[in-house]
Amino acid sequence: MKKIIETVKNVWRIEDLRTRILITLLFIAIYRFGSFVVLPGIDSNALGQLQSQTSEGLMSLLNMFSGGAFSQASIFALGIMPYISASIVIQLLAVAVPYFQKMQREGESGRRKINQYTRWLTIAILLFQAPTYLINLHAQTAPSGAFLVGDGFWFMLTSTIILAAGSMFILWLGERITDKGIGNGVSLIIMVGIIARMPAALVEEFTTALTSLEGGGLIKFLFEIIALLVVMALAIMLVKATRKVPVQYAKRVEGNRQFGGARQYIPLKLFAANVMPIIFAQAIMFIPLSLAQVAGDGRSWALGQFMDHTSVLYNFVFVLLIVAFTYFYTAITLNPVQMAEDMKRNNGFIPGIKPGKSTADYLDNVMTRITLPGSLFIALIAIMPAFAGVFGVNQSFAQFFGGTSLLILVGVVLDTIQQIESHLLVRHYDGLLNSGHTRSRASHVAAY
Repeated sequence: MKKIIETVKNVWRIEDLRTRILITLLFIAIYRFGSFVVLPGIDSNALGQLQSQTSEGLMSLLNMFSGGAFSQASIFALGIMPYISASIVIQLLAVAVPYFQKMQREGESGRRKINQYTRWLTIAILLFQAPTYLINLHAQTAPSGAFLVGDGFWFMLTSTIILAAGSMFILWLGERITDKGIGNGVSLIIMVGIIARMPAALVEEFTTALTSLEGGGLIKFLFEIIALLVVMALAIMLVKATRKVPVQYAKRVEGNRQFGGARQYIPLKLFAANVMPIIFAQAIMFIPLSLAQVAGDGRSWALGQFMDHTSVLYNFVFVLLIVAFTYFYTAITLNPVQMAEDMKRNNGFIPGIKPGKSTADYLDNVMTRITLPGSLFIALIAIMPAFAGVFGVNQSFAQFFGGTSLLILVGVVLDTIQQIESHLLVRHYDGLLNSGHTRSRASHVAAY
């Protein structure tokens, strides 16, 4: 505890870092405040049916990423997800379309163009998604009379503009956190939305344990907390896991090339695809749910299995999709040929491997071998909520046992700690992951 207190003091001593943290907290507070501002013309007391709809399935995922704003008909109801969807589409276009490939190679100017296209695509998605959200909102709340001013054209138009503007404002907050705060603005916005749902889910699970008619409710709750911590530890191991490929660089001495320089390493991530495979797989798994809603009582046994997220068939197909999308996403984000060319241009080589095509094939083989265990590890964490559901954990609390939410939480927290740690190390303080004492008590004065 003493080391933690000393580290916090070190953080507070650095004026620039202190200002960045305060700015980040301010923008996060603005985001959370906006999540409770209900759309004009909507009765917030008549949204019970919508909140029931968002308690499970795809709606629960959207509600979790928006920090509960989706179920509250807030001006931030659509959250940051339209921007994430647009980013994924642009990223895929950068692999398949030569025009976007050219922009990627243009450096900073190309990045600005890609960001502009991403924003325009985000607006297009919002202009489609906002009316869809309002139509669903009316369908869910029509019996309770939540629409105080009706659902005419002008209401739909103004509410669509408000929802689109709300999401773009969240994007602006994220960019300001990146520029003026501690970085990773969009990721922090998503993480805050997920964490905002955690206290209510924890209280609900604790209340259920207290009121349980069966004995040992509190003991069961304690084991659930221990299991959650174990899964978090596994997720941390996955996010930090790497496979280092040795690289040796040539040295030039008086015009002669001499090999045998100091070895460096290419850190190939075991978790290179991040949470994208789970997001893609979840989108596919919601197709049977849509078919089941159309089929009604006439659905087949297999369709009924796909509606139960704890069934063996559902989770088996879910795992296969995650493995397949992990290979796909890793293939489009990591280019062994480009890596081999960059290495060759910098007079580097892998010991025992010829430069050029042989190096590219070697890197591709390494990535193929480490992608399989990585994908299986991701799949294991993704289906943890199903195991939690089998053991009687409430749906809202079971979401934190794995899947997209847990991996985002772990990844963003570790990345944020590294950002703060870099500020500390530059000013000769130990990082958050090291001891809490300053490395040199006299040297920090010159840093200001």
